[in-house]
Amino acid sequence: MKTFLSLLLIGIILLRFSGLTGCANIIPPTGGPKDTIPPVLVGSIPTEHSLHFSAKKIVLTFDEYIDLRDVRQNLIVSPVPKIQPNVEYKLKTITILLKDTLRPNTTYALNFGKAVVDNHEGNILKNFTYVFSTGDYIDSIKYSGNVVMANTGKPDSTLIVMLHDKLDDSAVAKQRPRYITRLDSSGNYSFSNLKPGTYALYAMSDESGSHTYTSKAQTFAFADSPVVINANGTAPELYAYADTSGQKPVKKAPQKTTPPKPKKEDKEKPKHLSVSGNIPGGLLDLHNQFEFNFQVPIKSFDSTKVRFTTDSFVNITGYHFVKDSLNKKVTLFYNWTPYTNYRLIINKDFAEDTLGEKLLKTDTISFATRKESDYGTLLLRFRNLDLSRHPVLQFVQAGKVVLTKGFGRSVRYYNKLFDPGEYELRILYDDNQNGVWDPGDFFAHRQPEKVQPIRRKLNVKASWDNEVDITL
Repeated sequence: MKTFLSLLLIGIILLRFSGLTGCANIIPPTGGPKDTIPPVLVGSIPTEHSLHFSAKKIVLTFDEYIDLRDVRQNLIVSPVPKIQPNVEYKLKTITILLKDTLRPNTTYALNFGKAVVDNHEGNILKNFTYVFSTGDYIDSIKYSGNVVMANTGKPDSTLIVMLHDKLDDSAVAKQRPRYITRLDSSGNYSFSNLKPGTYALYAMSDESGSHTYTSKAQTFAFADSPVVINANGTAPELYAYADTSGQKPVKKAPQKTTPPKPKKEDKEKPKHLSVSGNIPGGLLDLHNQFEFNFQVPIKSFDSTKVRFTTDSFVNITGYHFVKDSLNKKVTLFYNWTPYTNYRLIINKDFAEDTLGEKLLKTDTISFATRKESDYGTLLLRFRNLDLSRHPVLQFVQAGKVVLTKGFGRSVRYYNKLFDPGEYELRILYDDNQNGVWDPGDFFAHRQPEKVQPIRRKLNVKASWDNEVDITL
């Protein structure tokens, strides 16, 4: 009996054990950590940093299979050749066929930017550069600097930077530079393997790849005077601008369409004057004046046929109308009271457009002004603000300047009724004191006006005393 019980107990244990193992998950091997190492150059023909270089073909060999991405956009050859080299790749090698005649006693650098990546994980071999010299030595001078957009104070990484050994102003428009390099995401750039000398320093947009300055609308920056490079050094900061003031908007060619045949009810429907107001949701912003906006220019406006009243139809005095030069807007100027209802009773012939159209009948426009509590009170106090440079405060939303205010003799900004929202702040140093940013003019040797961004963002809350101290 004891033997039977012992065997039974052993059987139960074995069954439970087998059940546990049957439910276990089998995890396959992971294959090791992810490869994050970019390709490594293991050999080149001719060898790197060769002197007295005269070859027409260069073969680069890496330690793994590679891929080339956007090599035409990434590859920078300095000095800039008249004819770009042909670049091919296969398996672990890159082959470069030089098409241009090499200059004597010159150091060349082929910078691949972000073009070289491994074939499996896409790890980038950033700024891989192959250097050689046709002379007795390799030039080794480095020269670094920074470029920002003058109207925002922020970088634009799409620009290129150039050094010209031809110093006359026309060279940047007619000739290729000797050296070029790119900006990084912070607006910094660095030249390497430079030959000592005196150069003109520029930065610009170069969508065409011509490396020339051909239009004032092209983003451009220039150093005030030639730079002397004879040792590793730092360049003056460049301020880029684009002058689009003379650019005409591109007109689209009219499309030929067959107009739909008018329906019977359309023919019978009478035409009338089309007019609207600047009161979204029936509310007038306290910063604005009321506007009549006409779809077609008007040839007449009779203010005596407009009755301006309270919501209880009591006539209001102390207002006046002003018509714009295009005859498409008439503005009602009045000292508005917050959170108040108003009415405009307009006679059917108060206005007539150039097509001879009037209103079909007398109409009433009802609206209200916004409450003071819809706004926030804003007080900004600035430290280290140089009033001698004629600063102008800019409020920016979605990349656009929505409000500007000059400082005069004060280093404070106060607004009792400020629109709530999040803003970026900038300081424009308004050299000509016209209140707006002005671009530069290279051929007149005039730099653009400069804008200093303020890193701290401003978040204005409604019905709130918003006070901020800003140190420049």
